[in-house]
Amino acid sequence: MKGLVGRKVGMTQIFTEEGVVIPVTVIEVEPNVVTQVKTVDTDGYNAIQIGFGSIKDKNVSKPLKGHFAKSGVIAKRKLMEFRAENASEFTAGQEIKADLFQVGEKVDITGISKGKGFQGVIKRHGQRSGPSAHGSRYHRRPGSMGAATFPGRVFKGKKLPGHTGNVQITIQNLEVVKVDVERNALLVKGAVPGPKRGLLTIKETIKTGK
Repeated sequence: MKGLVGRKVGMTQIFTEEGVVIPVTVIEVEPNVVTQVKTVDTDGYNAIQIGFGSIKDKNVSKPLKGHFAKSGVIAKRKLMEFRAENASEFTAGQEIKADLFQVGEKVDITGISKGKGFQGVIKRHGQRSGPSAHGSRYHRRPGSMGAATFPGRVFKGKKLPGHTGNVQITIQNLEVVKVDVERNALLVKGAVPGPKRGLLTIKETIKTGK
């Protein structure tokens, strides 16, 4: 399986030769470096560990310094592991660039959604507000709990106010529209989770079924 770690730059649009507008997300994919190769013989499974982003040496813990020194690579800010049956084909220190993917391929992109803090039921769950007149006294509240003597409690799963956003989300089957090797960038059709400069994991979509 193919995979990269990138950083969201933002959204824009491009035009096809037919003049069709395609909304795309630009993802910065600076060269990922293989920091460890795991095989069935050594670790019980096949995978590669990838490092992304620069970090000052003083901010790296001693165990990680030893880990990077053993691999012979410069310290990286983010480490990510990808299962790969062909892990033995990679070597520590090898760079993986944007050209790992081709135009037209489908990818799954995982990121942390934007945090929106504590929100009410209208914004969090899309519920409808009450009458706007001053005498209604019911505008944006969550409504009746339905809890009298029995059951005497609020059932789990009831849609109530609470923390919104800041969760891991995966968007599947996004099409790679353009691969810019010179600028280390991928252009993917549609929107992806997270704010600008947010970290993203890009994986090849696994085809299932017949």
